[in-house]
Amino acid sequence: MKKSNKASLGFIFATILIDVIGIGVIIPVIPSLIESLNGEGLSKASKIGGWLIFSYAIMQFFFAPVLGVLSDKFGRKPILLIALFGLGVDYFVHAFAPSLFWLFLGRILAGLCGASFTVATAYIADISTPEKKAQNFGLIGAAFGLGFIIGPIIGGLAGEYDVKYPFFIAGGLTLLNFLYGVIVLPESLPVEKRKKTVELAKANPLGSIHLLRRSNVVASLAVAFFFLYLAGYAVQSTWPFYGMLKFDWTESMVGLSLGIVGVVVAIVQGLMVKHTLRWWGEKKTIFIGYVSWFVGLLLFAFVNQSWLLFASVLPYCFGGIATPTLQSIVSNKFKDNEQGELQGALTSLISLTAVLGPIIMTSIFAYFTQDGFEYFFPGAPFVLAAGFIALSFVITRAAMGNKEIESSTA
Repeated sequence: MKKSNKASLGFIFATILIDVIGIGVIIPVIPSLIESLNGEGLSKASKIGGWLIFSYAIMQFFFAPVLGVLSDKFGRKPILLIALFGLGVDYFVHAFAPSLFWLFLGRILAGLCGASFTVATAYIADISTPEKKAQNFGLIGAAFGLGFIIGPIIGGLAGEYDVKYPFFIAGGLTLLNFLYGVIVLPESLPVEKRKKTVELAKANPLGSIHLLRRSNVVASLAVAFFFLYLAGYAVQSTWPFYGMLKFDWTESMVGLSLGIVGVVVAIVQGLMVKHTLRWWGEKKTIFIGYVSWFVGLLLFAFVNQSWLLFASVLPYCFGGIATPTLQSIVSNKFKDNEQGELQGALTSLISLTAVLGPIIMTSIFAYFTQDGFEYFFPGAPFVLAAGFIALSFVITRAAMGNKEIESSTA
């Protein structure tokens, strides 16, 4: 890789890292914040938390492909900066929210501008050779992991003093990230490679997702991605509520647990992906990843002590070796000036799971943890998620048996 590309990769890594730190600092205090505004217990608060994620996701579902297509036309940097600025403002809306209505308004604003991941992954695709894409996409996961080491720990500690403090920290970091991008981040898509026009039909989620029907392999892996990310919302939507209800965790303990998850994710996706690809190749890396996810989720569901839950993080996070490998296979099927559109399509697909996943998982959690319920089982969402992982595995295995996998980039 050229020195300039290495520098650009470092810039985008730092951009995603600071962005994720901003997200991570608020997670430990969301349950307490909802409780303080609605006066209900954790079980009912979890359902509201699911609808908050839904509000974010439904907006991102509609606007992610718009930002992706716009970045193919106008370049990655300006679109990324707009998204970051909107996200920074959103955190301050949350901090001063006097009611649940304002919390939902903040999530809607964040979803509208929260497609920076779309443009960031397109940026990575711009500066990566086909054989390096899986490794470089793994750095995105490493940035997420490292961000979730730093963010939740800061948020958990700050939240012990005031549930608003983490939002001030998140807003400040995100706006600093915006300024960093203005000053330092170079453009990755040359003018001569940009699309001449904005195709509005491709700037809507259905038109964007249609792109994923280009081939049998891409279509199959898109469906596999759908169930894979749907499963992930068992953890993303219920983890703080699960820990607080089952193990009586405080905000700082939630933050510490997410920090441990972040450490493992950073190690797996930042250091392990390139080695597992070399040791096992694409197919074995993906299948071993799926088995690890499945085992980790079942352990989450049935452990009865905090230390066992922490130990279960290892197999679950190791499953992350599969994600950048799958993403690389799909990315290599598209041209340079289609990467923004592609990443917009994938983000829309992921956002669709975020529309459905939190509602499904938090509703199941609330149902199995309601007062007086005979079958108290807070781990129920993790069992359902393991089923989704198994279904995704079957679809992926069928797709990986297709000879088209070995074909050159479209």
